[in-house]
Amino acid sequence: MSAAVAARIARRELRGGLKGFRVFLACLALGIAAIAAVGLVRESIRAGLDREGAVLLGGDASVEFTYRFASPEERAFLDGIATEVVEITDFRSMAVVDRGGESERALTEVKGVDDGYPIYGEVRLEPDMPLAEAFEGRDGRPGAVMDPILIDRLGLSPGDTFRLGTKDFVLMAAITREPDDAGGGFDLGPRTMVLTRDLDGAELLQPGTLFESEYYLALPEDADLDALEARAEEALAETGFRWRDRRNGAPGVERFVDRLAAFLVLVGLAGLAVGGVGVASAVRAHLEEKTGTIATLKTLGAEGRTIFMVYLMQIGALTALGLAIGLVLGAGVPLAFSPLIQAQLPVPVEFGLHPGPLLEAALYGLLAALLFTLWPLARTEDIRAAQLFRDAVGRTRGLPRPIYLVVLAAILAALVGSAAWLSGLAKLTLWSAGGIAAAFVALLLVAWGVRALARHLASTRAAQGRSALRLALGAVGGPGGEAASVVLSLGLGLTVLAAIGQIDSNLRNAIARDLPDVAPSYFMVDIQPNQIDGFLDRLNDDPAVSQVETAPMLRGIVTRINDRPAREVAGDHWVVSGDRGVTYADRPSEDTRVTAGEWWPEDYDGPPQISFAAEEAEEIGLELGDTLTLNVLGRDITGTITSFREVDFSTAGIGFVLTMNPAALRGAPHTYIATIHAEEEAEAQILRDLASAYPNITAIRVRDAIDRVSEVLAGIAAAITYGALATLITGFVVLIGAAAAGVRARTYEAAVLKTLGASRRTILLSFALRSALLGAAAGALAIVAGGLAGWAVSRFVMETSFAFEPVSAVLIVLGGVMLTTLAGLAFAWGPLAARPARVLRARE
Repeated sequence: MSAAVAARIARRELRGGLKGFRVFLACLALGIAAIAAVGLVRESIRAGLDREGAVLLGGDASVEFTYRFASPEERAFLDGIATEVVEITDFRSMAVVDRGGESERALTEVKGVDDGYPIYGEVRLEPDMPLAEAFEGRDGRPGAVMDPILIDRLGLSPGDTFRLGTKDFVLMAAITREPDDAGGGFDLGPRTMVLTRDLDGAELLQPGTLFESEYYLALPEDADLDALEARAEEALAETGFRWRDRRNGAPGVERFVDRLAAFLVLVGLAGLAVGGVGVASAVRAHLEEKTGTIATLKTLGAEGRTIFMVYLMQIGALTALGLAIGLVLGAGVPLAFSPLIQAQLPVPVEFGLHPGPLLEAALYGLLAALLFTLWPLARTEDIRAAQLFRDAVGRTRGLPRPIYLVVLAAILAALVGSAAWLSGLAKLTLWSAGGIAAAFVALLLVAWGVRALARHLASTRAAQGRSALRLALGAVGGPGGEAASVVLSLGLGLTVLAAIGQIDSNLRNAIARDLPDVAPSYFMVDIQPNQIDGFLDRLNDDPAVSQVETAPMLRGIVTRINDRPAREVAGDHWVVSGDRGVTYADRPSEDTRVTAGEWWPEDYDGPPQISFAAEEAEEIGLELGDTLTLNVLGRDITGTITSFREVDFSTAGIGFVLTMNPAALRGAPHTYIATIHAEEEAEAQILRDLASAYPNITAIRVRDAIDRVSEVLAGIAAAITYGALATLITGFVVLIGAAAAGVRARTYEAAVLKTLGASRRTILLSFALRSALLGAAAGALAIVAGGLAGWAVSRFVMETSFAFEPVSAVLIVLGGVMLTTLAGLAFAWGPLAARPARVLRARE
């Protein structure tokens, strides 16, 4: 028979409707919709960032310097390439309000601007007024505007006075919109905005103070950004500057969104794998229902290849329908909820029908449909007509021909490869694919084990006299049962949910579990050298203070490694991705463990030497004797690595990747940082005393920082959990499909049992017990597999310790039992209501 004949047969069969393919379509559409929706939101955020790149950045381009302002030569270069330049200063400080003899303090991110700010966009204030008017202040005091959160925290109102450092400011308005805020990254405190020149006399911007200066540039419309960046790199070579332009106006936000979206796409692919079980089951059930048709075709001389083409065309048409439904849902849901999504995001979003993510979702769906339908389709070629006419013979056994196995392997490789390439997380994708494959194998082994155990238990003395239990065990352990499909579909969905539950729990508990025993009360910065002695005197005399650590602090950028550009050697490693903390010490502290090399002598005054963190050095590939060039406040210092040491950053204490001998940094302006461990009830008084004596010092309360991090982690965990729930919903659809597919067998079983005298109660109880047993098995395996996955992610991706969370595990098992029981009972009433005589007569 020709392909035209096969197409005609396939078209005529499809006229019968979609009965039997509802689960097929639902599983495929749900998986595609989840992936498409995530991708569409990601692409909408990208489009918004691209459209508003200059506004988010603050200019067409920006040049940032660390802990210094641009020199006259550098400023002249910037003025020469731009039509307008605005100078921004950013640092942390304490906002202080004196009220009733007491002082209230709160950490704030201070942003100093000049008269040209903002170049693009506008700052919106409440009450509504121009920013320039707000900065005029009143009664001889300069004006300032604040984040509403900080205003509420300090109990301020417009017209009230507060203090930054040693200078008073008047609060004029609340900031309701700051156009260039999205690209600023993670802030520990709410915003306060003032004119930079009004900070004169506040004693906040002193030599060694931790601050950043950034210059927003307005460029001509026809400016060549690549050429300008090249000119900047040549003119400002190795000065520690950072260039950004409107093409990446909010790189931190975009990178975070891309990584989270990629991870959610991987969760969506796991859901597609769960749906694949339902797809395969639906195709297999459809082919079994078509036994008479296939037998007739074989009898009339149809070849196995022709039958394969007939049903491949049918499945292809239905796959196209499922793709269309999934893409419509995936595109429609984000568009329908766009106002809600936009309200939850701090960046502009340009919703629309972006083709990229839709094509990506369609590719995944098509490959997954091929992967899960080809196996049952391929096995139709080897079925003999005589077998198909016998109703007693069930599904075929054995493997398809080798050519189909090769094609299946190629499709699987294409699916995993495209996911690795498109997600940008190749390593995580490969590990995820391996985990899903391992889960599939484990679930199949569990299904086989459950059937074997059920057969054994059915014949034991414990089952005797318990008809419902024995019938349930016999049905689970018998041939042609639904153990494999139920355990696979529900087990994989529950495994994903269990893994997410364990990861979520460990993310939430990592800080609370690991830090309270060792975390300091305060982290103090910007302590001037002439203040350190008095600072320590106050703390050393306080019995509530258990420990104080101090260290000199500078910031530097690693620009070269062994006289080669640092990024060329270390890639995107975090040590060379920005400025790093640098300290000096004449001898290692008592807690320092040198792992290789030797520390310099206490009176060493030779060429600069460096002690580097051992773990980071191994990641970069550094060895003893290598040289590093640091740019510190515009000055290059080249030192030789003479030792490696352990550095533990998890304690929230003082830890430096890079320590140098004191002579190497002699004369460089710097400040001190300190950590204070104190009893909680004494923290407020310590802060009052130190802030009153040294108003320039910034105190970061570690508990507040932990809460801020916890809020971010909670949002991430919630997004991932929603993705896992979508996977579980797909698994439940597959479960319903498996229950629906077994109605015919259960109807015949109920008829036989009624004929033999079994009561409706016994039959119903046996149906419920078999479903509960399979759900318990799927849930039990999900706990093990999900726990292993959670451990792997916590240990190797998050790099945190892992503790098994039992509450979510118990809920997983109970959920598995409940879902399978409900699905089983939902399809039990029909078989119970059928009349035995009619059912048995139809099978004669």
